[in-house]
Amino acid sequence: MTARFRVASLLVGAALAACGGGGGGDVITQPNIPTTPVSPDTIPLRTLAERRGLHLGAAADQRPGYSGMDMTRFRGVLSREFSALTPENDMKHERLQPSRGVFRYENADSLVTFAVANNMRVRGHTLVWHRQIAGWLTSGSWTAAETRTLLQDHVTNVVTHFRGKLLAWDVVNEALNDDGSMRPGFWYDRLGREYIELAFRHARAADPDVLLFYNDYNIEGIGPKSDSAYVMIRDLQTRGVPINGIGLQGHFQVGGVPSSLAANITRFAALGLKVHITELDIRMPTPATAAQLQQQADNYRSVVETCLSFPACDLVTVWGVSDHESWVPSTFAGWGAALLLDAQYAKKPAFTALYNLLK
Repeated sequence: MTARFRVASLLVGAALAACGGGGGGDVITQPNIPTTPVSPDTIPLRTLAERRGLHLGAAADQRPGYSGMDMTRFRGVLSREFSALTPENDMKHERLQPSRGVFRYENADSLVTFAVANNMRVRGHTLVWHRQIAGWLTSGSWTAAETRTLLQDHVTNVVTHFRGKLLAWDVVNEALNDDGSMRPGFWYDRLGREYIELAFRHARAADPDVLLFYNDYNIEGIGPKSDSAYVMIRDLQTRGVPINGIGLQGHFQVGGVPSSLAANITRFAALGLKVHITELDIRMPTPATAAQLQQQADNYRSVVETCLSFPACDLVTVWGVSDHESWVPSTFAGWGAALLLDAQYAKKPAFTALYNLLK
């Protein structure tokens, strides 16, 4: 761990919980509590990954509904098995700046505190997105000049607050439609493509060392959307815009990992970019069958094995700790079972497949 990630001023014992929550939460006073007794020869998944030069992360938020054994089990699995943490929602615009000029960092700070206490990297997610923007911003009638100021103020304040504490930022999230065209939204509608460049430049000005990523879904394989992302990033580089990496989200259906994943990573890595798998989950119709769970295990192994084959790909994040916290069932009716652990935190075939691959 470099000095940039040692944050002595952070206090161990901040509140933490899992995906989709907000507000208060239980206080973490005992990090690194395993979920069940672990035999001496059982090596944490994160340790095996780190030996291969890979950080294995999970998404998590505050979870005020968790307490007692639920909180102990959740934080124990998170700190034991994962070496990186991405706030699922607690660093998004509506959470951090609920009123103009009023920034609320308590939840996000507690996640960083937990991560530092457990020797985990943190990926910031996300600075500029067309969704989860505070209502005061979307309901206002802003000129282009005012919008530029609002963008600069948010990015500068947030990145400065976390300066020196994070590994990376997803600076711009999901700027493209599936056909590769620019996605309409608050920032694009007022500033056009300029908002992307502005976000990256302001982020770099606020923190000279943090890695800056463009992050999107359905760009994992080669196709119109990833082609457009490739052209966009190459253009940004040509004009000296500071961008360090591409985030391939990885929200797949079982059996749906693109066969061109390796070829796609190859071309982005050739631009000198880091490549992170940022939001990996592999959903299936529920209730899950044994055959589906085995196919899911094969898919997880394939994604991580592909990442391991590229020096540029040094981090894979799964989008949640267990199926209990997964966003999938509430978003895709009839689908779920998307993560490495089931709703009771039992290890699924996908967990075992990664364990065996990394071991």
